[in-house]
Amino acid sequence: MTESSAEEKKQEGQEELLHEMRVVLAGGGSGGHIYPLLAVVESLREMAAEKMIEPKIYYLGPKGEEVKILESAKVSIYGLAGGKWRRYAALQNLLDIPRFFVSFFQSLWKLFWIMPDVIFSKGGSGSLPVVLVGWFYRIPILVHESDIVPGLSNAIAGKFATRVAVSFEKAKYYFSPKKTAVTGSPLRPILFKNIISPADAKESLGFDPKKPLLLVLGGSQGAQALNNFVVTNLAELTEIFQVFHQTGTANIKEVESLSRAALAAVPGTEPHLSYHPRGYLTTDQMKLALEGADLVLTRGGSNTLFEIAAFGKPAIIIPLPGSARDHQRLNAYEFSERGGGLVIEQANLIPDIFFEQLEILMSDSAKLQEMGAAARSFFTPNASQVLANELIVLSGKTS
Repeated sequence: MTESSAEEKKQEGQEELLHEMRVVLAGGGSGGHIYPLLAVVESLREMAAEKMIEPKIYYLGPKGEEVKILESAKVSIYGLAGGKWRRYAALQNLLDIPRFFVSFFQSLWKLFWIMPDVIFSKGGSGSLPVVLVGWFYRIPILVHESDIVPGLSNAIAGKFATRVAVSFEKAKYYFSPKKTAVTGSPLRPILFKNIISPADAKESLGFDPKKPLLLVLGGSQGAQALNNFVVTNLAELTEIFQVFHQTGTANIKEVESLSRAALAAVPGTEPHLSYHPRGYLTTDQMKLALEGADLVLTRGGSNTLFEIAAFGKPAIIIPLPGSARDHQRLNAYEFSERGGGLVIEQANLIPDIFFEQLEILMSDSAKLQEMGAAARSFFTPNASQVLANELIVLSGKTS
């Protein structure tokens, strides 16, 4: 046998070992669902390459703005009508209940043609029809719940899932113990690559590396109450901190205008040095912000809390009032009880209370370090890898 024919035979053998694995992602379309899906996709591709598996990945769900992130990651996107499940009487149900049934029949058709090996659902509006149809087709289903208390979609989906993964220990009691495991929250692997010092991170963001940095995170949609509070009290905040403020894309123009006016009235202040508002943070910007922050002011979304925990940052948490099943408040208090931060209810978010708590924190560096260490202990590493491996196992593509 010639050398060239031997090489051809080797390549043919490799091709025979290459399994195609079809994965459907389902989620609500918001950043809280899309970023964890992206984290698992990245880990799945790395793991699949090692196991000679070729993943083909599809997303079925509402096509919110954040879904473009999956599209840029070469995930095939198929939109569904959506439709939010509510536990209370509301006029919106008159529109959303029909949308649910439209989504169900859309899923029935699209899953028939894709016929995936496994479905991974993050919950939220639009995910439940995919799970129900997947169960009908006898497709293995992995559901992940981010919050302490599951939303209605996941509470139902968990009954039809093959396996359920949860971020919080307390969440596992809402699902069958025989098929539920605590994995933590999947975070993008890229966040943990090429870590640099806090001083270098501040400098990369255009801040003074020697001055404390406050990172304000309002979630992918922004948080109007946090934005208003920060802008109203910007003069006082910039006496203590440099501020890196994620406002939400819909709010950035207003915040930029109001912040310029607020800082112009402060003698000797250079707004471009002390305050940087951004509508949306890229992965690189989020990584630098979490590396450089000395303190984080945030909502109580689970994905954000676990990102903060992964970098060991102390936090002041203002949970969103009226979030579904009050999940942000419960998430926030769980984080606080573990020692990683303190909670201020939005009704109590007034300057006197906030700056009193801030002064206590910033005057005790040992306490801040202790909170940071407690925050880090809240984080469960390798969740995205664990979930990716479970998808491969459920797909039956293991060699």
